[in-house]
Amino acid sequence: MVSFDEYIRKLDERLEKYIPPKKEWGPPEHAVYGVKDLYNVPLKKAKELQFKAIKYQFKRHYEKNKFYREFCRGQDIEPENIKKYEDLDKIPLLQDKFFKDYPEGRDFAVWLSNTFTGDLPTIRIREKHPTYDDVIKAFNSAGLAISHSSGTSGRHTFIPRDKKTFDIAEYALAKAIVSMVYPLWEYDISAYLLMPNPFKTTLFAGKVCGVLYDAVKDVTSAIDREITTETIRLLMSGRGIKASFIRLAAAISGKKIIKNIVKWLEEKEKKKGKIAFVGAPYILHEVIEYLKREGKTFDFSDRGGVVTGGGWKIHENRRLPVEDFIKEVNETLGIKEEHCLDVYAMVEGNGIMTHCPEGHYLHIPITYLHPMVIDKDMNPVDYEEYGRFAFLDGTAYSYPGFIVSGDRVRMLERCPVCDRPGPVLEPEIKRAKGEEVRGCAEEVRRMLTMDVGRDQGVFVWKR
Repeated sequence: MVSFDEYIRKLDERLEKYIPPKKEWGPPEHAVYGVKDLYNVPLKKAKELQFKAIKYQFKRHYEKNKFYREFCRGQDIEPENIKKYEDLDKIPLLQDKFFKDYPEGRDFAVWLSNTFTGDLPTIRIREKHPTYDDVIKAFNSAGLAISHSSGTSGRHTFIPRDKKTFDIAEYALAKAIVSMVYPLWEYDISAYLLMPNPFKTTLFAGKVCGVLYDAVKDVTSAIDREITTETIRLLMSGRGIKASFIRLAAAISGKKIIKNIVKWLEEKEKKKGKIAFVGAPYILHEVIEYLKREGKTFDFSDRGGVVTGGGWKIHENRRLPVEDFIKEVNETLGIKEEHCLDVYAMVEGNGIMTHCPEGHYLHIPITYLHPMVIDKDMNPVDYEEYGRFAFLDGTAYSYPGFIVSGDRVRMLERCPVCDRPGPVLEPEIKRAKGEEVRGCAEEVRRMLTMDVGRDQGVFVWKR
């Protein structure tokens, strides 16, 4: 078996374009590219890397981002106040709702510009009344990587990443997954991406998976058509003739997706190669339900892996427990439970929290992400107490990545089942009371399950 060091070296060779020259590294790059395993750095060293990266970014945003500087001044906090690790909790946090509070048209472009930290390239918007998609296209054509998510209301969350910040997001995702599935990964593996094609969407969870095409030789996308903010808005609103046609197309494509995946599984079983599913668990759950009805199983026990990205609602009022999903993957596809992992991430940050194979606790990349759990009064709570997840992201160059989410979590000081250092989150993450369901995997589920008539569902299979 290849050593872990050699394993990661091979990954870095494949992801060379995401890694800047070492002479250009600052504290954020050392915290991500400079460690072999994001989840297995001695705690003291990890905290040193984290503190340097976050202090660097806080100073940068304070100096180069006018709105955030004024926000900090309102709380009487400046870079000189951050002198030691314990001071990190003083850094002012933005509510995740901030990234939903924007105007329309050309004013949206101004909002993005004012949210952005640093110097923007020249942005050319030709439309007199541009849509969100028009503005995003203009920014991204200038070399940025604007991406979005949204909640059940259809109100998008927009994050103005530059290329450097997005490169780190993609690299961190690949490194997180490959580290946790060691030694399963190899370049010749065949992967099925249970998300929109990364090159045909600005939806964050689809777009960030573009790195998969560099890490793996053979990738198939489940949703291989353009997915825009307008597509998602119409799907979420469900109003009008245009929305009805889009929902009908989603229903038809949903059935086709399941058949395509089953055919793909049959082909890969014959070839005896390694496979991986990456993306929304809902789609794979529907594949498994279909296979159960057909009485068909596969055996990918030594050559299969599954990495899902949240979105555990399978119908409007029903959640699929993580442990049940892992069990059905094992029973139907033969994939080992230790190779069936979930990732917790969000459009607002580059922090990739991944299940450990031993116990499926969510490990936090503490070399660059400072995790917190806070109460309703914005005060940190102790380990093992419930609260909203908040974080300081030491890799966000283009916007202040110091954010309070709407997710309800419980953080433990260390993993109960493995020896990786640092805190972990309990396996399942839920929305805090009063917060809308959100996330890119949830959008994919809704995209494929919108009703197109009282008796016509998306995944209705008749013998």
